[in-house]
Amino acid sequence: MLLTIDAGNTQTVVGLFRGAQLVDHWRIATVADRTSDELALMVQQFLGFHGFSFDNSITGVAISSGVPRVTAELRQMTERYFGFPALVLEPGIRTGMPILYDNPKEVGADRIANAVGAYDLYGGPSIVVDFGTATTIEAVSERGEYLGGAIFPGVEISMDALFGRAAGLRRVELVEPKHVIGKSSAESIQSGMIYGFSAQVDGLVERFVAELGPCEVIATGGLAEPIIPHSRTVQHYEPWLTLFGLRIIFDRNH
Repeated sequence: MLLTIDAGNTQTVVGLFRGAQLVDHWRIATVADRTSDELALMVQQFLGFHGFSFDNSITGVAISSGVPRVTAELRQMTERYFGFPALVLEPGIRTGMPILYDNPKEVGADRIANAVGAYDLYGGPSIVVDFGTATTIEAVSERGEYLGGAIFPGVEISMDALFGRAAGLRRVELVEPKHVIGKSSAESIQSGMIYGFSAQVDGLVERFVAELGPCEVIATGGLAEPIIPHSRTVQHYEPWLTLFGLRIIFDRNH
């Protein structure tokens, strides 16, 4: 079985594959100070939920990470506890997708995995919107080339900045408000976040489509669910898209 790990700046998502089937998945907070031993203990507990053996069930590990300290600990965890090296999505790994960026090394591993997963599922041209710490939008050509994208502050860090700089505003739950025209401070913030981010994404996607032509538009990421019901451009929701892309890339390198 294949263990896939996507370590983002805020959250780490772990997926367990049997062949092409995603058997289970888990989401934890990314803590840069966690050691390889602590990570191994958490993975062992996750696997135990389904009765899988930590020592015998896992035959491969694929990692995408935007946090170098976490990457190093995940490498060490894999080598010590599984007895083989992890496949880390980095320069030199065969993805099967040409990266048409000015400097391909600048493209985040999760962005590449998303693009590979989206092209495998929906073909191209396609657009991927990932609602994470940053919200990213990726463009994939009809021929399966990574063309580039857009990056802007994500929902949570935008809310953190708002509450950190505006003393009179308090934190609110990120849910759909009763009214677009908010009747309270909390409802006004919720309206701004839910409808503001969906409109921002729609505006950018429409500009992408103007350059690419008609596209499949796929959303993913931990903060997608409250936003995408209000988007007029998102067509598909794939919460584990990064993990699927990692599985495909792992297969292409083994």
